[in-house]
Amino acid sequence: MQPFIVLPIALATCAATMCGGLFAIAMRDRLHLVLGFSAGAVIGVAFFDLVPEAIETARHIDARDVVGIVALGFFFYVLLDRLVSFHSHDHHSHHERRGWIGAASLSLHSFMDGFAIGVAFQAGESVGWVVAAAVLVHDFSDGLNTVNVVVKNGAGRKTALRWLAIDALAPILGASVSLLIAMPPNVVAVFLAIFSGFFLYIGASDLLPESHHAHPRFLTTVSTFAGALCLFIVTRIVG
Repeated sequence: MQPFIVLPIALATCAATMCGGLFAIAMRDRLHLVLGFSAGAVIGVAFFDLVPEAIETARHIDARDVVGIVALGFFFYVLLDRLVSFHSHDHHSHHERRGWIGAASLSLHSFMDGFAIGVAFQAGESVGWVVAAAVLVHDFSDGLNTVNVVVKNGAGRKTALRWLAIDALAPILGASVSLLIAMPPNVVAVFLAIFSGFFLYIGASDLLPESHHAHPRFLTTVSTFAGALCLFIVTRIVG
């Protein structure tokens, strides 16, 4: 019965991601506000969802070590971003590559979302439904964030839609893989911690500064806090 539960939920997360991304494209005239919300949401996912989940999932790994892995993910992303900048002599090309890296990491996170749904149902049906609810609610934000990080870095509508499609299909792939293998909890915790570091960097050094650039700071600040608050409330309701 498990595939008949997990795969339909994965299809629903695909739809939620697509809706979020299409919403971001439709709101391009208000992109600074969307970017502000997106920055708060990305940082909120890290603080309120991924880091606590990594600490809770980890077995025989101290919480301080989990936080250290978060820092490792953050600084690895810094290094990756600098390497892209160093090897790109064309300014426009550099920004597009940054967008691709950001979208790829968000897509990997979506893959892990789908994988987490399958693993949770392996642990028990009640656990599976709680995890599925959490993923469904924040996958709308994932689609929005994927489009924003690509568009913000100079890519066109077609490129944004391609990355949105990849991000939307990722949880289906992750859920399918989860039906074939079982990942040890410590490995899952390490992945979650690394992704937390990625998202903290994307939100704090990429989306957040851009949302404030040459736009009313009061509205974008309110939008950022709204994004973070939204994720905080969601994780408290379904957590």
